[in-house]
Amino acid sequence: MEKSYACEISALESNQTWETALLPKDKDAIGYKWLFKIKYKADGTIERYKARLVAKGYTQTKGINYLDTFSLVEKMTTIRSLLSLTSIYNWELKQLDINNAFLHGDLKEDIYMVAPLGLTSIPPGKVCKLKKALYGLKQANREWFAKLSSFLLSMGYTQSMNDHYLFINSSEESFTALLVYVDDIILAGNDKEEIARIKQTLNQTFKIKDLGDLRYFLGLEVARSKKGIMVNQRKYALELLTDVGLLACKPALTPIDNHEKFSSTRSVPFTDIQAYRRLIGRLMYLTNVEQDVLMSPNPRGKLQELAVGCVCVV
Repeated sequence: MEKSYACEISALESNQTWETALLPKDKDAIGYKWLFKIKYKADGTIERYKARLVAKGYTQTKGINYLDTFSLVEKMTTIRSLLSLTSIYNWELKQLDINNAFLHGDLKEDIYMVAPLGLTSIPPGKVCKLKKALYGLKQANREWFAKLSSFLLSMGYTQSMNDHYLFINSSEESFTALLVYVDDIILAGNDKEEIARIKQTLNQTFKIKDLGDLRYFLGLEVARSKKGIMVNQRKYALELLTDVGLLACKPALTPIDNHEKFSSTRSVPFTDIQAYRRLIGRLMYLTNVEQDVLMSPNPRGKLQELAVGCVCVV
């Protein structure tokens, strides 16, 4: 963890995320916190330890130190359609990761943050005046996506009107699609030279991590063979069962007592409403892929009839 902490501080300082300043009398400095996380691969092995300095954006006031917010969520149908086309036409399918993505967004508002402990470059009595967007800020998503989208448009890509996180570069013989989810990018297409070019320019501008062929994305495990592309949510389902303490339970077609009678007056209210809502949302996410269907490279099949297979524990 010490190494990941040092790497995060180095990235913040090399990116000129802030400058030292005295806190104006009419301004308040927001706080910060450190988040430490272990990143896992699709097979469950440890990929790396990650440290992240996060601003306490929940203390920001709208109209004073932020104006608009933004959420980066692409459509699942876009991912499924892109995988279907990749299987049909045997395209390249790559995955990239942007290093410290939010730090590339330029701030328009004056935001001051308490200096992190242990940072000797900031004298006592002074604070950090943020120049770049920091994780946790209300406008961080918006500023990062504005920076990335303007860059892709300058590189000749066109933004889809149906899904604003999909960018396309096409000609008569070439097609390249780039799908963005925060700092994760899927690259698909038939032009290897264009894929190599956009990788190089992205690395020069933002510093990327080339993850190779697409293997794991948003809880979806992707396996590719000559028969087609199989997508499953096995790891996601196992993590869900582990979190709710039901991993060792026996499977059942109807995991509820059929004779149970519910009442709005006699039954005991559920204590943790937030946990219940999270569980329902995670169960709904399991429906993003259909069961027992393989996307096969069949050019004669209708695209809308091609589905992503699902192999999961329920």
